[in-house]
Amino acid sequence: MKLGLFYEHQLPQPWEEGSEQNLFNNALEQIELADRLGFDHMWEVEHHFLEEYSHSSAPEVFLGAVSQRTKNIRIGHGICLSSPNYNHPARVAERLATLDILSGGRVEWGTGESGSLIEMHGFGIEPEQKTAMWREGVEQTANMMTMRPYPGYAGQFFSMPVRNIVPKPVQKPHPPIWMACSRRESILRAARNGVGALVFGFVEASQAKVWRDEYYQIIKSEECVPIGHSVNANIATLNGMMVHEHGEEAMRRGLDGFRFFGYSIAHYAVYGEHRPGRTNLWKRFQAIKDDMKETPGSGSIGTPKSVREHLKSYADAGIDQMIFIQQSGMNRHEHICEAIELFANEVMPTLKEREDERVKRKQEELAPFIAAALVRKPRMAELTDEQVPNVESIGVVLERRAGKDYASAGGTYADPTRGGAIPMASRETFAKAAKVG
Repeated sequence: MKLGLFYEHQLPQPWEEGSEQNLFNNALEQIELADRLGFDHMWEVEHHFLEEYSHSSAPEVFLGAVSQRTKNIRIGHGICLSSPNYNHPARVAERLATLDILSGGRVEWGTGESGSLIEMHGFGIEPEQKTAMWREGVEQTANMMTMRPYPGYAGQFFSMPVRNIVPKPVQKPHPPIWMACSRRESILRAARNGVGALVFGFVEASQAKVWRDEYYQIIKSEECVPIGHSVNANIATLNGMMVHEHGEEAMRRGLDGFRFFGYSIAHYAVYGEHRPGRTNLWKRFQAIKDDMKETPGSGSIGTPKSVREHLKSYADAGIDQMIFIQQSGMNRHEHICEAIELFANEVMPTLKEREDERVKRKQEELAPFIAAALVRKPRMAELTDEQVPNVESIGVVLERRAGKDYASAGGTYADPTRGGAIPMASRETFAKAAKVG
């Protein structure tokens, strides 16, 4: 089973000067440590306006820093919001490719719709639209990373003309695609689209096995029609994590933070009402935390032995990756680092045992099914050379719109106010170069 770390950049109140900077710097140190110790993945969310719960609104910037401070760990957008209202597909393609280059081909492309109205309405999205927006954004971003040029698109939620999106990613045809899932229905939809299922919910191993088996049944069936240009057949799920030699101390260090994670999700996505800049989530949580008796997903908070046994049940169920929440609630940086190190020394070896063999067997088993799925994928037609249009420069366009002809007046440039300090070629030189091709 692969092992990953998950970051929301949670920051409960009260906030002090420099607290956000410390939070980000601590996260970078934790990820550096995890990279050295052999963790496989790290995942960083994208959220907007979710005070205290997630201050991670520009994950592509944070992940750029991660790419330069790590060597081996896979770098996951977990997730990049896929609606064109949040992120224009061309910008997603450009950022993913740039990050893939900077990291040496280590990017995992997590996609998703968003689950809170405070975010959706902030960007002009209605819940009824979000699945169609996800599909349009993901499908066209994948096309942009693989086509030269991208033929252009006139869709329901965005349109753009023919352009060649650069740079292109290191990983071909593009980084592996995942989809955020919280229910059985979305897990099965991920399989139908040929993408990995990031199960951002807490389930026991027995339930996880049922979902895992259903997921792979669809991957192997004619229902699987890839949304991208490759199939990423993987299922990952989520746990809290705090390991200590004494179980009670692990609970003391990690349980409240994990409970806050669940409470704040409920606040923004299920039950709550939020007054921007005024509501104090941590204060509200303190009043009810002892009432939160049920804590699914907390099985990785405990001693190395108990955590090892808990996680082995997921590995035996065939889960491909377990992802552990970090920086939840008021969890302390030094406790997180100690837990990561103890986990790597005493829990990880059992879970890594024969992992390469498992992956190889799985790839061999799925290869014919994936090949068949890729044949079913509908593809945009490539443009012929004759179909690729010329795009005029702004100087020529503005000259024409202004009804002026600087050339007949002896002007060297289409816009006589430009070029004095920049060694540009003249109009005549451009005309000569254009004949070359």
